[in-house]
Amino acid sequence: MPKRHVRCWPARCPASCPVFGVDVSVWVRSDAECSPGRGYYYHPSRHSAGQPIVAGWAYSWLVGLELKTNSWTAPVDARRLVPGENPNTVAARQIRGLLQQSPELCLQAPLFVFDDGYDSVRPALELTAVPAQILVRVRSDRSFYADPPPRRRTAAGRPRRHGAKFACPDPTTWPAPGRRPHVHGRAVRSSDRADVAPPARQDPAARRPRQPRPRPIIPGTLVRLTVDRLPGRNRAPKTLWLWWTEPPGHTPDPDLLWRAYTRRFDVEHTFRFARQTLNWTLPRPRTPEQADRWTWLVIAAYTQLRLARTLVADHRLPWEKPLPPARLTPGRVRRRFRHVQAVVGTPANPPQPCGRSAGRPPARARTPPPRSQNSRKTRDSPPAGIKAKLRHSRRRDARSWLAERNKSRPRGGCRVEAFSLQRSMEPP
Repeated sequence: MPKRHVRCWPARCPASCPVFGVDVSVWVRSDAECSPGRGYYYHPSRHSAGQPIVAGWAYSWLVGLELKTNSWTAPVDARRLVPGENPNTVAARQIRGLLQQSPELCLQAPLFVFDDGYDSVRPALELTAVPAQILVRVRSDRSFYADPPPRRRTAAGRPRRHGAKFACPDPTTWPAPGRRPHVHGRAVRSSDRADVAPPARQDPAARRPRQPRPRPIIPGTLVRLTVDRLPGRNRAPKTLWLWWTEPPGHTPDPDLLWRAYTRRFDVEHTFRFARQTLNWTLPRPRTPEQADRWTWLVIAAYTQLRLARTLVADHRLPWEKPLPPARLTPGRVRRRFRHVQAVVGTPANPPQPCGRSAGRPPARARTPPPRSQNSRKTRDSPPAGIKAKLRHSRRRDARSWLAERNKSRPRGGCRVEAFSLQRSMEPP
């Protein structure tokens, strides 16, 4: 099956900006010692020798996100990572391929959301000339730098490349935020606050391999997201730091950024549904090419479920709560998917009428089916006449031996005896 992008885009957000999520999922194949192309990857639940590392095939998924309270996504592309390949480079290649397949997306500058497992510098360097927004979660111990102050004419020496330091764990180094919106989200049922710092710059010296100086500087915007309270939890929520890189001429929208990052977790629901319901990792293919074809078949099946969610009714179990038609989950749509055939039809031929068969046409003789000749060993085999005599002698000896055994066998008991027989090649 050719690797083509599935033409199914997510719902548009209020800013008319498509949102996509990128994440990696591992197909565990630890026991497949004869399968090529495997690598060692991180796994959150399975361990090997006390370490969360498994052997298998890793796939980078590019899915479209919806800014709604549901668990639906729109898988667009899935590529297998070659052992030793950088996930950031593969994700950038997927984004460029998506924008080449759909030039209309370039006019809207889509937003691509990454988790903290990705580097905040590498995707920006790979997508420098691409009209795309990048939102990456960064660790809470990172440091950034502002633009350097204007240089005085009388100053001597090398010009400064960095300005004031911005340390995430040190509030004393934080400048005044550019915007401090106060928004309300139904997903967390509390008030959220996003502080947008002035445009900062990040030096990729510590996150990239050694290269000739001067190293490039990536400008961007740092967003701090704090939540006052989470439902069902008593401990204080952690602060999220997001790094946003935009093409020229765009301004950050904090409301869009934090909502897009919270909807990124719908990718995990897609992975779980693909594994448990669509049996993505259940087969045991030998070659990675077979795994690629099966992965695309699973994506096509999930896409059909997503397109059919408006054609089915809710079929809930007795212990489940009813849901409106606009909020059906993938599992409930799969239960009623067989009823979609009555609405959209099927390309298969109509069934043939059943009844008594007409039988064999007249004036046609019945011939035996052809038989295949099994190959046998012909070396050291006696002639046909000797074989017949040996067969007759063996039968006669067997009858006499059974008669003698029955005479000597005591009644009411059982006895097992072993005999050593030798076949003779001479006629009797």
